[in-house]
Amino acid sequence: MTDPATSRPRRLTRPDSVVLHGEEIGTGPSVLLLHAGGEQRQVWTPVTTLLSAAGFRCVAYDQRGHGESGGERKTLAPCAADVGAMVLAEPPGCLVVGASLGGLATLAALADPAVRDRVARLVLVDVVPDIDPARARRFLADAGVLDGYTELVDDILAQLPRLRQLTATLDLPLRLVRAGTDTPLSDDDIARFRHTAPHATVTEIPQAGHLVARDQPAALAAAIATECRHLRLGRGMGGRVAARSRVGGV
Repeated sequence: MTDPATSRPRRLTRPDSVVLHGEEIGTGPSVLLLHAGGEQRQVWTPVTTLLSAAGFRCVAYDQRGHGESGGERKTLAPCAADVGAMVLAEPPGCLVVGASLGGLATLAALADPAVRDRVARLVLVDVVPDIDPARARRFLADAGVLDGYTELVDDILAQLPRLRQLTATLDLPLRLVRAGTDTPLSDDDIARFRHTAPHATVTEIPQAGHLVARDQPAALAAAIATECRHLRLGRGMGGRVAARSRVGGV
């Protein structure tokens, strides 16, 4: 019998022959985690260790053009299609967590009704479709990331109006986890997001920068666990088992 505390490899082959490499850990309701641009799936390890110990099954892939996964990352469309395939490979009613690029790719993937029907809840980590483009470019340039992602960033920023419209139509529970420092998001961005998605819950982690999973993994795991517990309680499409575990005191 496989130890649920041990990670197991995952592979997903896409129609363009790109192979996406991932791993899963734990058993229970499923949580799919999508990392930020420039990161790899291992950034989630401290978070998934806590969530799996609390009784949840966590799945994380290297997005295309990152880590062990092949392919190019020049436009958002293939990234979004990959996320859709990841969701469709999971049991119905999963929780999706998307950080930065992972969050925007998830929003784009949810344009597909088949994908949307499989997702019970969504957590965005320090990303909204309402960000000021000039501020986003400055942040990425200051972080030394823009040069390697210029085409992708241009494509994403051009699609923000469409992503805002899509977000406004989402009827699934939505939580934004906002970094408290070193973030591309301004208060005005958050205000626009609240207008776009008035049903969303906003949680701030004061000691975290934009890469929240690196800076404050326990606090991020606790915020995600708040949504995970709804899966156990059967809210949305999740499981029907009563909540039994907590992470980080949440």
